[in-house]
Amino acid sequence: FFQKTLTAVKNWFTLFGWSKGQNPISIPYSLRRDVCKVQMTSSEEKIFKQNLGKDTKTVYDMLFHLSGQLLPGITSRQSLPLDPVERMLQLHWQHSTLLAFLKSQGAYLPHVMPEFLLEPDDYKKWIKEQTVLKVGDVKNSDIFSDKHTFILEDSIFETMSKRAWTDVLLQVYKVFVLPRVSSCNITDLSSLESMQNMPRIKSEPLSSNIYSPYERTILTWLNKHYEKNRKTVWKDCQKGEVPPMRWIVNFDQDLLDGLVLAAQLAAYCPYLIATHFVRMYTNPRTPEQFLHNCLILVNAMHAVSLAIDIKV
Repeated sequence: FFQKTLTAVKNWFTLFGWSKGQNPISIPYSLRRDVCKVQMTSSEEKIFKQNLGKDTKTVYDMLFHLSGQLLPGITSRQSLPLDPVERMLQLHWQHSTLLAFLKSQGAYLPHVMPEFLLEPDDYKKWIKEQTVLKVGDVKNSDIFSDKHTFILEDSIFETMSKRAWTDVLLQVYKVFVLPRVSSCNITDLSSLESMQNMPRIKSEPLSSNIYSPYERTILTWLNKHYEKNRKTVWKDCQKGEVPPMRWIVNFDQDLLDGLVLAAQLAAYCPYLIATHFVRMYTNPRTPEQFLHNCLILVNAMHAVSLAIDIKV
């Protein structure tokens, strides 16, 4: 489950997370590695700098593209000290700032510590520094007694880091991408005569403990187009009758047979009906029929250049 989630997140951010087109990422490796564009060659002589390449894109570039905001105290051409410990402490501060910024925007990340976002070697330096501080600073031992330091083995740390970066990206999507969904273009469902008897999806914030108001707006949009188009799309269907009315309340089970998504695509590209959608099974029962429908759906997406790397 987590691997599928990670793959979906990686694909979305590779395609849509950056300005000027695609930028392949790997979670957590490229996100941990590409943290600055300028590297100091001397901690004393700051005149000399090594440019890591204008094309190096950092997580801060991604955040600026999606939110229009730079993190407090972090510039687009961030540099890091050469000294390994100072470099690690600077990165830890940057990650702390990143998490604080996301939380201020409504992200839910209580389980992600800044050190989980570091490279493995930097994480070991962080643990070493914390141990030295706790042992050496007896006077301030009370300060550190409440601060948990998680000492993780290498393999456990990699798993934790991968999970932490995945959750950070999911929360970035939640606070900066989902809120762009607007309900102003959704026609009132009551205007559709055939939907008078269908239960409404409430948009109030507390009406669901699973989906946000923005996600429920998308569900309303799916319901509207499916009900409006099912009789038009499949009136001349080659593999069944017009599919029955349905209430779409989730983003997994209700979309498995491809019919709901095909109805959305047909609403904007009606010319795909005759070339693709009439060949779909309108009452699929077997895995082969589900696969057949999804093959047609993906082919239709490719036909209109909607290349978002969705596998059948």
